[in-house]
Amino acid sequence: METNKIAVNKLNLFYGDFQALHDINIEIKEKEVTALIGPSGCGKSTFIRTLNRMNDLIDIVKIDGTIQYDAMDIYKQWDLIELRKKVGMVFQKPNPFPMSIYDNIAYGPRTHGIKSRQKLNNIVENSLDQASLLDEVKDRLHKPALGLSGGQQQRLCIARVLAVEPDVVLMDEPTSALDPISTSRIEDLIDELKKSYTIVIVTHNMQQAGRISDKTAFFLHGKIEEFGGTDQIFFNPVSSKTEAYISGKFG
Repeated sequence: METNKIAVNKLNLFYGDFQALHDINIEIKEKEVTALIGPSGCGKSTFIRTLNRMNDLIDIVKIDGTIQYDAMDIYKQWDLIELRKKVGMVFQKPNPFPMSIYDNIAYGPRTHGIKSRQKLNNIVENSLDQASLLDEVKDRLHKPALGLSGGQQQRLCIARVLAVEPDVVLMDEPTSALDPISTSRIEDLIDELKKSYTIVIVTHNMQQAGRISDKTAFFLHGKIEEFGGTDQIFFNPVSSKTEAYISGKFG
């Protein structure tokens, strides 16, 4: 049976007087890839950042409505550090720390109190393996992470998120700064990761959404215009606006 990992109900978000999200209702299922598509400035990135409270870092943000993760309110019932451990985020631009590959991966587990060298070794190896990067870097784990290529750096950032054993992985346009070959590798990786993780991905690339997602939400002017199975959204949309966007008439 499908389980809701995240349930969003009547979510509104304001930056000062400007309303960026309007009455968002969506249920994100466990171990599926949910793609968020729509034109620039339509609220996709703002929305994905609410799911692990990244918008809390902005003083002028005001939010009402509810977001539940594992049936608990993320603002009232989840500790913020624990929430961000469970709901990890991969950003648009790879952002490795200026330290070794090994220390990038071990950073999170160390922060959460793991000190045993053997345990850390296992976490680093497993996380890199899950991110399809181990074979490429196993001989240079103690070299600077900034020496990796862009695609490798993004897979390292995914491994860094996996190292703290999250449940949900949020990805905000994770391939937009990458070449086609690196993009393809990340897409293959997402397909593999959804066996173990719930994934929400913002993408400008419609073909990518079609290739990798189970469900798609089409955002327009800060609202969800349409949400459903990816095949239905792409081939049999209910809304004429969805159809116009999918067929390239605007965006």
